[in-house]
Amino acid sequence: MNDPTDKEDIGSRASFGFASVPPEAKQGLVNGVFSRVARRYDLMNDLMSGGLHRLWKDELITVLAPPKGPQSFSLLDVAGGTGDVASRFLKEAGTGARAIVCDINQDMIEAGRERGEGEERLTFVRGNAEALPFESRTIDAYSIAFGMRNLTNIENALAEAYRVLRPGGRFACLEFSAVDVPILDALYDAYSFKAIPALGAIVAGDAPSYRYLVESIRRFPDQKSFACLIEGAGFERVRYRNLTGGIAAIHSGWRI
Repeated sequence: MNDPTDKEDIGSRASFGFASVPPEAKQGLVNGVFSRVARRYDLMNDLMSGGLHRLWKDELITVLAPPKGPQSFSLLDVAGGTGDVASRFLKEAGTGARAIVCDINQDMIEAGRERGEGEERLTFVRGNAEALPFESRTIDAYSIAFGMRNLTNIENALAEAYRVLRPGGRFACLEFSAVDVPILDALYDAYSFKAIPALGAIVAGDAPSYRYLVESIRRFPDQKSFACLIEGAGFERVRYRNLTGGIAAIHSGWRI
């Protein structure tokens, strides 16, 4: 099992991929990565995962269980960037549902607004996952897909998720995780460190950003360690489900 103390903030340091940086520097470095990849973000997701990310996000929507009726229901999709998850949610939800995408990166927000133009139930807000610009106990469901590992302090983000959810609210996180299938883990490592940066160079003209994204996966807590962090934030009935042999996992919990 990975040790979460090896993954993120260690004393006065934070991880930026395999590098150790001052915590106050990490957000700016991450912002730089996503500003550079914003316009090619969705295309690169398709290429890097062979389209699997679409199936994983469909599973995330199933976990969120969008209400089908006209009742009011709010989803907050944090680090939601281009609005992919939020748009999927609204397609499955009833007319009373709305989705808010909260992302700290303005370039990702602009890409999302272009993609979601015309969807009146979809709102984009610039904000930090570790200090959400929303009142306590006002959100029905919270989602974050492939964004948790880019945050400076995971515990702060989980505390904020718990704060903004109403009692009975659902938390769901889709994130790359630790592969638990022999042979697949070695193949995945080889593909990640060689093919993904190469794809980034060819398609987005930016190999270093995609090298960081691969390294950030390896620095993130494994499934059981992350589940413990979610429980530590106050969530109950915390569970996780591996996808594609643990390449990704969906963690979920409830604010009771």
